[in-house]
Amino acid sequence: MNLGNLHEKFIKVYQSKPEKVFFSPGRINLIGEHTDYNGGNVFPCTIIQGTYALVKKRTDQRVLLYSENFAENGVIQFDLNLTNYKETDGWANYPKGVIRYVMKSGYDIPFGFECLIFGNIPNGAGLSSSASIEMVTGVLLNGLFQLNIPMLELIQISKTVENEFIGVQTGIMDQFVIGMGRKDAAILLDCNTLHFEYAPIPLERHKIIIMNTNKRRELADSKYNERRNECEEALFQLQKHLSITTLGQLSNEEFESNEHLIQDLTVRKRARHAVFENNRTIEAHRQLKNGNLIEFGQLMNQSHQSLRDDYEVTGKELDCIVNAAWQQSGVIGARMTGAGFGGCAIAIVENELIEHFITNVSLLYENQIGYSADFYVASIGDGAKEITLEEFI
Repeated sequence: MNLGNLHEKFIKVYQSKPEKVFFSPGRINLIGEHTDYNGGNVFPCTIIQGTYALVKKRTDQRVLLYSENFAENGVIQFDLNLTNYKETDGWANYPKGVIRYVMKSGYDIPFGFECLIFGNIPNGAGLSSSASIEMVTGVLLNGLFQLNIPMLELIQISKTVENEFIGVQTGIMDQFVIGMGRKDAAILLDCNTLHFEYAPIPLERHKIIIMNTNKRRELADSKYNERRNECEEALFQLQKHLSITTLGQLSNEEFESNEHLIQDLTVRKRARHAVFENNRTIEAHRQLKNGNLIEFGQLMNQSHQSLRDDYEVTGKELDCIVNAAWQQSGVIGARMTGAGFGGCAIAIVENELIEHFITNVSLLYENQIGYSADFYVASIGDGAKEITLEEFI
């Protein structure tokens, strides 16, 4: 949808003009998958696709939410004192949860508001559309009511919403990068300490291509929580002999010396991925800082193999599209991104070969899977923020 049309759509839905506009990006994770909730490092960046929220303050306690992505649901309404989870509210539970937990954190939201939301992140693609909605709600509340909530607190509130209100045990990576993202840079984030540093992405002769398998992944219904529980079990068994609080504290050598302590072989494989992927991510950041893009790409490939074999979260669609990418000329590296079980993969491809890459991978994927994939050339943009009506229209 043309973004300028959203202004007219707001007027049509609410019979008034919006006061403010906010934007929150989606994200891709370059490397470091399923390490965030294991106290490890991740290396994500924000993309220019994301979630827009047009909003106008009301004079009563009523909140009205409309999504152009779920137009069939119409306007969903609730009072500020009735922000409990309702399955029938669907997507609106994400902003509702943020409102609930912002108030629970002691901030005063004196009035309700009318809001129109539109996202141009493919829904269910694993580019973090849910965290994008949470964070756009956070910056919206901050900007509309001058709450002055620090960005890190908004990030932590949004993570709590995902964990306690929605019921998905994600780590902090998605909300963190969406809140703190910076144009043309990725973030190396230690999820245990929240220490982070920006890393410029030197892609003058290459681009990041997002490959959407169009296999939807529903995180809450997936095996995500099961994987998290398996890692917690591995940590529990290791802690009987090792003084550690997270799997992210282990070197590869320390893990291999102690993996016999983990009785179940499947649980052992899950822990192996968490440990090796964390150290792979630190090494990938080091290689990128030194300008070694080829080595960075090789670490991406190893990451996908580990997610396929040890963590078992890829599936035939992601494996097919990544295998197809590996076969193409000009590909530095490719891997799934996000939680897995469908969604997207990424590849770093030489500029001159992008068209050739998309044509070939698309053909190979459709021949094997039976339906087509979508491809996007990614640009790295800023984090969640207010934007002016003028630049929006």
